[in-house]
Amino acid sequence: MSIPVALQTHEPSAEHSRHRRNQLVLVIGQLLSGVGVASGISVGGILAAQLAGTTAASGFVQTASTLGAGLVAVPLANLAVRAGRRWALSTGFALGALGAVLVLLSASLGQFWLMAVGMLFFGAASASGLQARYAAVDGVAPEKAGRAMAIVIWATTIGSVAGPNLSEPGRLLGVQLELVPLSGPFIFSLVAFLTAALVISTFFLGAPKKPAPAEKDDAGEPGAVAVPPQAPKKVKGHGAWAALRIAVRNPLALAALAAVTGGHMIMVGVMVMTPVSMNAHGHSLEIIGVVISLHIVGMYAASPVFGWLVDKIGALRVVLTGCAIFLAAIILGAVVSDSSDPLFMSIALTTLGLGWSACLIGGSSLLSASAPQEIRVPLQGASDMMMNFGAAGMAAVAGPVLAIGGFRWVNIVALVVLVPIVYLAVRAFRAAQDAAHLAAPHQDPAT
Repeated sequence: MSIPVALQTHEPSAEHSRHRRNQLVLVIGQLLSGVGVASGISVGGILAAQLAGTTAASGFVQTASTLGAGLVAVPLANLAVRAGRRWALSTGFALGALGAVLVLLSASLGQFWLMAVGMLFFGAASASGLQARYAAVDGVAPEKAGRAMAIVIWATTIGSVAGPNLSEPGRLLGVQLELVPLSGPFIFSLVAFLTAALVISTFFLGAPKKPAPAEKDDAGEPGAVAVPPQAPKKVKGHGAWAALRIAVRNPLALAALAAVTGGHMIMVGVMVMTPVSMNAHGHSLEIIGVVISLHIVGMYAASPVFGWLVDKIGALRVVLTGCAIFLAAIILGAVVSDSSDPLFMSIALTTLGLGWSACLIGGSSLLSASAPQEIRVPLQGASDMMMNFGAAGMAAVAGPVLAIGGFRWVNIVALVVLVPIVYLAVRAFRAAQDAAHLAAPHQDPAT
């Protein structure tokens, strides 16, 4: 029986409109989130040192925020399963706003411990920002998923670059409001997070009940969908740990987890020690700031390119490309470690950001495509938890490594983390090819 033309054209148009609206809402949320996170983090270390009375506390801000993001990643994913992405994302941003309030209160009271609690909540906004990339591909056809995810990630660029530039206006605002001056930028964080929560909760529609049809295989590799998770059809419980137990039996999902978690560990471990190393070699804060800014540009600006590549050549190939880029960054970082030459450090850190972008987009796309529907969202939450906890651990290890062996050994540790990512990605690629060969004789010649 034929379908009326009106119905044929109306339904795709409605779904396209829904996706475009959701994407726009997520982009606005990411812009606001980027501003909020960067505004607070840019001065948080100095504020923490003032409250604690020691410069040793300055590194605490990033660590606490990262741990906070890891702690709420799974609860937010569970909330997404029960109530939908809208409430999960808006809750994360609202918790980030609460964190900003606690930081403002801690500065007024002069209590460092209260800032510690505030920064844990502050990290929830980062967790929502990360989970927004998965919300961008819900209900989207696989051949368009890479670009949909990349556009949302790219939106973070503007907020992350604009946020630090609000440090001085924020300080002046703090003075005008008779607050501790360095707590002023957290007012911008508070406003940004609250606005993001309101935008998401009001305008985000969520994915359609019926997912978009696939036009190619999940992983972008021949026969990739023929490598199913080796798990029973009925799974008892669909929480994060149950999802991880299922995922580790699937070469594609395991490679995706390694790419997202390991790639984030490599990036954070090298990035947080770069300013310390350059400062030890006598470089000015202005020069260090330029190097870090270029690193952030590398992390986000090229994300649409990697999203397009995911849709064209497959997620696994993008992950392997990211590994190659990481290798180049690690080698260059190790070679210039003795001098910390600003030009070569800029190239190394920009390259490091590109490697992170490729592994995050490729790995996240592969994770969404390779996981069964019933565990997909819990697994995404578990992945974000792992990447944040892994980054916090890597940052903690990188400090002593830098003190003992210098910046070269920080890069060597990063290389050690890179090896299993490459191994698991190559193994998954071979498994996908083997599955394609096995499935080929049974495929309909007409398809």
